[in-house]
Amino acid sequence: MTLGGLALAVGILVDDATVTIENIERYREEGQGDREAILEGAAQIAVPALVSTLCICIVFLPMFLLGGVARYLFVPLAEAVIFAMIASYVLSRTLVPTLAMYLLKPAVEGAAPSRNPLVRGQQAFNRGFERVRLGYRGLLTRLVDRRLVFIPVFLAICLCAFLLVPRLGENFFPDTDSGQFILHVRAQTGTRIEETARLADLVEEVIRREIPAAEVDAILDNIGLPYSSINWMHSSSGVIGAADADILVSLKADHRPTADYVRTLRQKLPAEFPGMTFYFLPADIVTQILNFGLPAPIDIQIAGADIEGNRRVADEMLNELRQVPGLVDLRIQQRFDYPKFDVAIDRTKAGQAGFTTRDLANSLLISLSGSFQTTPTFFLNWQNGVSYNLATQTPQYRIQSLHDLENIPISSPAVPRPGILANVASITRSNEMAVLSHYDIRRVVDIYGAVQDKDLGAVGRDITRIVDAHRAHLPRGSFLSVRGQLETMRTSYVGLLTGLAFAIVLVYLLIVVNFQSWLDPFIIITALPAALAGIVVFLFLTGTTLSVPALMGAIMSIGVATANSILVVAFAKERLGEHADAATAAVEAGFTRFRPVLMTALAMIIGMVPMALGLGEGGEQNAPLGRAVIGGLLCATVATLIFVPTVFALLHGRRSSGASR
Repeated sequence: MTLGGLALAVGILVDDATVTIENIERYREEGQGDREAILEGAAQIAVPALVSTLCICIVFLPMFLLGGVARYLFVPLAEAVIFAMIASYVLSRTLVPTLAMYLLKPAVEGAAPSRNPLVRGQQAFNRGFERVRLGYRGLLTRLVDRRLVFIPVFLAICLCAFLLVPRLGENFFPDTDSGQFILHVRAQTGTRIEETARLADLVEEVIRREIPAAEVDAILDNIGLPYSSINWMHSSSGVIGAADADILVSLKADHRPTADYVRTLRQKLPAEFPGMTFYFLPADIVTQILNFGLPAPIDIQIAGADIEGNRRVADEMLNELRQVPGLVDLRIQQRFDYPKFDVAIDRTKAGQAGFTTRDLANSLLISLSGSFQTTPTFFLNWQNGVSYNLATQTPQYRIQSLHDLENIPISSPAVPRPGILANVASITRSNEMAVLSHYDIRRVVDIYGAVQDKDLGAVGRDITRIVDAHRAHLPRGSFLSVRGQLETMRTSYVGLLTGLAFAIVLVYLLIVVNFQSWLDPFIIITALPAALAGIVVFLFLTGTTLSVPALMGAIMSIGVATANSILVVAFAKERLGEHADAATAAVEAGFTRFRPVLMTALAMIIGMVPMALGLGEGGEQNAPLGRAVIGGLLCATVATLIFVPTVFALLHGRRSSGASR
């Protein structure tokens, strides 16, 4: 994220130097000498540039108040931008004026026109730009004269743009095409690992049939439980037994969108393999982190001691959740149909035969699991000094049926001859839970799900409605909660929106301190509604959902939009002190600051274009941030050049007329 912060700040870093050089050039065009122009030009904008820089830095202060994953993602970005901005301001006040003294050539009167095509192109551009600037002055003059009509119309247009907010959709982070996906396959509970491997091969054949061979880089199957309990504990795929398998498919560089293949496989695999469960796991590291180790972005969790009652509620909710558009890969993580055999000991017969319950349990354990747990035995090879474990166990191929289980021999130190299990016990079939899950000590039942072709916010609202409707059906002492990305997204949104409002307040108070006025800072921040409206419109036009990076871009736009408005209002205030005409001062400020405002805004927008295009591996992750900054700056620049001077003329004009009366 530090590199993302530098990419975000690359356009702003030239702003201070751009404004400094432009102001120096303006003084030189007015006829002052080079030294005087440099000193006057740099000194005039020292305070406004400082306030502008602080405004951009201070909007990132709420980032340090965030919690959870958003804090770890965006605090490094904020630090990179803040440190870069401070360095940029220091250099623009020291190095840039010094270099201007030695590198800017003085204008020579009566010099012959240059034949350099680059110089001629620059001169032609300046003539065209001057015509645009004169046209802008005429437009601004007419708007200032009709300010009582223009200001309400402009605000109404900005407010209408916010009607598009419900149509944007909400996501935590944008989906990225990492060029790979992980398919989790779950056969019937209790399936042996050999059968699971065979089924995984059949599923792999379907995958190869749907994805062209030229696009497949590698397919890796991971079947069953990890041998080490540590690896199992840190697994994020939700495996519960030998019937589970993960199939990792890596695609080559030039491949079709991975989401298209995932969508096709979601439709075809359940039809070709009925009775099996398929769901897709997060393949990229960012999504795995955002899921906090869960195998799905949505986790509806029922916690309580009454596990059967919780299961019934989970089944009812699952049927309703299947009707929610965009909600896919729905399943109950805990399986309740794991097959088992119950051995019922006839204590009377066992006692008559001289066997105790302990004898039967030890005999079963040794025969089915080995003797090492009850009677550890070691063999030391004196030739190589290695100690080997020795265990006694019935070969698995000798136990293939229920009849083989009944014929397991049982022994006891008190009985000279062994017996068989069927003489003293009966065996019946039953089911149990395949896995026991706990959260905060309580037993839980989890409903996992993912989102496809719809935003997480819309799906989350439907989930919340269903969850709230079933709270009354919970058994006594059970609790229902929604975890995963949905919970984290809502928490992050609250933090970022609060930070957005806090940033506006901080910027306003900072400007109040520097301007020693409550009115002028209010005029400066009147560009912010246009900036926020521009963000909404640009996200809507580009088909980008609202997300955490987009909100970060909105916070960034507030600082930059305020910085440009400061330049205009500060110069207008200076001109107002000279001739006391608010309308004329507003027009002069807009006309004079037209070039630096455009240059700083364009530098920022151009710097955001590569990020907004989402180029490169994982570029989709920061694309909403760049698009939000571009949309906010486009409209904020328009507001800075036409709306802010108009508001300045209106409010200071009324103050001047009131003071004269």
